[in-house]
Amino acid sequence: MNSPAITHAELGMVLNELEFGVAASDLHGSLTGFLCGGGTASPRNWLQRLEIDTDTGAVTQARLELLNRLFKDCRGQLDDPTRIFEPLLPGEEEPLDERADALVQWCRGFLGGLGLSGAKVDGALSEDGAEILRDFGTIAASRFEYDDAEEDENALSEVLEFIRVGVMLLHAELAPVPPPSVGADRNLH
Repeated sequence: MNSPAITHAELGMVLNELEFGVAASDLHGSLTGFLCGGGTASPRNWLQRLEIDTDTGAVTQARLELLNRLFKDCRGQLDDPTRIFEPLLPGEEEPLDERADALVQWCRGFLGGLGLSGAKVDGALSEDGAEILRDFGTIAASRFEYDDAEEDENALSEVLEFIRVGVMLLHAELAPVPPPSVGADRNLH
């Protein structure tokens, strides 16, 4: 049985309690960028791989399970092409400016995590992949202005869809393909 998805608010509350000094969208973006770049981590060490100082005394079992679930869910979304990748952002019931600012934080985190992964992106990406990465940088450096609620909502939806597709393309181009399981080719003679 799958655990329910972690919400932005739930992760934000835990991060505040733990005083990690990182916002929920930023952390999820960092984890996603790290994994997309082929960074190796496990549920036990991913926070250290992202260079997040953790006070192990403050991490209760329930908080640890939530952080492990976050890692496993992100890894699962990236590794399963049939799943739709979702950046962890505030829900649609939250104000547009909060959601847009969280998307900017997510992109900043993604780029930082990608850097921490050690991925060599120069020359390793297709033309489309390189353009997507540049666009993520543009979004990360953005400051949105809000004039028309309906138009702004549509624009945010389009950017979010671009992020979803872009993450999957970057993951396909940068993350190493796992080796086939032993015995998978036994019938090939």
